[in-house]
Amino acid sequence: MRPQKNGLGGLTVLFHHITVLKEEAVQGLNVKPDGIYVDCTLGGAGHSERIASLLGADGRLIGLDQDDAALAFARDKLAPYGSKVTLVKTNFRHLEHVLREQHVPLSADGIPQVDGILFDLGVSSPQLDDAERGFSYHQDAELDMRMDQSVELTAKIIVNQWPEAELAKILFEYGEEKFARRIASVIVKAREKQPIETTGELAELVKEGIPAAARRTGGHPAKRSFQAIRIAVNDELGVLEEALEQAVRCLKPGGRISVITFHSLEDRICKLSFNKYIESCKCPPDFPVCVCGRRSILKLVNRKPVVPGADELEVNQRARSSKLRVAEKL
Repeated sequence: MRPQKNGLGGLTVLFHHITVLKEEAVQGLNVKPDGIYVDCTLGGAGHSERIASLLGADGRLIGLDQDDAALAFARDKLAPYGSKVTLVKTNFRHLEHVLREQHVPLSADGIPQVDGILFDLGVSSPQLDDAERGFSYHQDAELDMRMDQSVELTAKIIVNQWPEAELAKILFEYGEEKFARRIASVIVKAREKQPIETTGELAELVKEGIPAAARRTGGHPAKRSFQAIRIAVNDELGVLEEALEQAVRCLKPGGRISVITFHSLEDRICKLSFNKYIESCKCPPDFPVCVCGRRSILKLVNRKPVVPGADELEVNQRARSSKLRVAEKL
């Protein structure tokens, strides 16, 4: 760990993050020394630092994050690369807008064009490890779960104010929790007596909503519910769909996109988004020329997603569910 000013009032915090699939994700981008690259999820700046180290004098890296602590840490870590690096506080759903603001060269039809874009999705280790952020079911703290602490919606609002049916829906859809209705019912009954204030209270209520036999397997019983509420607080899946569309549009021909996911919902969105741009001719095989007009916009660099090796898992168990998909624009 290293001490770092957090940019929120001069307080010193500890920011420790092990970058997942660092070499594989950056190699997937096929970095050119004079290229323009975007790291949409700065986090601990591990990917960004590796990209920046491969850039020449004319190369450029634009790093995005909505977390002030991550930005402050990245600013320090990437300082040796000087003007090659630009950091922007924003949600990556605003990717194309940021590229316009940064005066990235435009295509003939006026779309910003870059050589590579990287996404490392989900919650970062520092966010999980900082109890005050309210992401973790292992540490008792005020319910929060905001990646951008300037927004209004928090986990406390969702848990205490959303209708029971809506709670059950997000637990089922975003957490793939088969006991979603039971858990939502337990939460609503508890909040009728008094507000649910902390992660510890919520974790116990989730546990109460899951049958004892089911709690004995599959890790911590609150894991899926906490994931679901976090996704809802930050609109993670909606943001990802928007950003992937923009990323494909803003890639130069030959440019690449690397996406690291950590659960099946993210991975499914990434896979479907890529597949949407991978078209093939639908004409009958005996047609002498193509008349359907279907043309692929992307091609997969790896047919199957890349997963961490044994060496990486030995030092970082949080990498165990990660998958990397890489595509190139044609």
